[in-house]
Amino acid sequence: MVLQRGEPLVVAHNVHKRFGSNEVLKGISLSVSVGEVVCLLGPSGSGKSTFLRCINHLEKVDAGSIEVGGRFVGYERRSNELIELPRRKIAQQRANIGMVFQQFNLFPHLTALENVTLAPTRVKGLSRVAAEAAGRELLQRMGLVDKADAYPAQLSGGQQQRVAIARALAMSPELMLFDEPTSALDPELVGEVLAAMRQLAREGMTMVVVTHEMQFAREVADVVIFMDGGVIVEMGTPAEVLDAAKEDRTRAFLSRVRRGPSDQTVETGGDA
Repeated sequence: MVLQRGEPLVVAHNVHKRFGSNEVLKGISLSVSVGEVVCLLGPSGSGKSTFLRCINHLEKVDAGSIEVGGRFVGYERRSNELIELPRRKIAQQRANIGMVFQQFNLFPHLTALENVTLAPTRVKGLSRVAAEAAGRELLQRMGLVDKADAYPAQLSGGQQQRVAIARALAMSPELMLFDEPTSALDPELVGEVLAAMRQLAREGMTMVVVTHEMQFAREVADVVIFMDGGVIVEMGTPAEVLDAAKEDRTRAFLSRVRRGPSDQTVETGGDA
């Protein structure tokens, strides 16, 4: 089933997740439409990254459900019960969901091009020639075609993160997840990664982004969601949430973030 722009791609219903006695997600429900960019904001420990990892079943939900493209991620329904799929089938589902982490997670012994082409050849069965041609095109889109033969240790942090984005795109995902993709970068390198993400948004890629980059959220997001304590506190357009927040918790968070980079790091560095 091919969804059209504006139709719901991600549907989360009453998602709960706990780690031991710590309930990190307390009933998250939201919908992300095809072509939409959703930015998740909130203090450390609010559950943003955990929810992102639940979308592609890197974390199992304890209650509720998440569907991507009309399919339960990691599960299938049998007699009104959700049964977890075998690992191989879960991996096939994940192939449609790209994810970019805080740390770049590149294979250090592989070149940039080899990092980008590894999954398409092993998972999708592309020939090496086809995968390399597509990989070079993706690196060109990321402004890195001249770094195809460089190893991660020879690249800056911003370059490594753009290779990571190209690697995720190499699987032709229907959805891209970004977990604070600039938080591990030096400030002068942040802009090049955000520029690549802006271009993806212009191209119509559906994106869910955990970020502390308020200007990026203001310029690129269709929907901004503020989370705190494992719940969605406020949701709306960037103007509604960032400029005219209704909830005291949202306003308090935004006021701390706006004080400067040091406060921003304290408020958003890491997550449950």
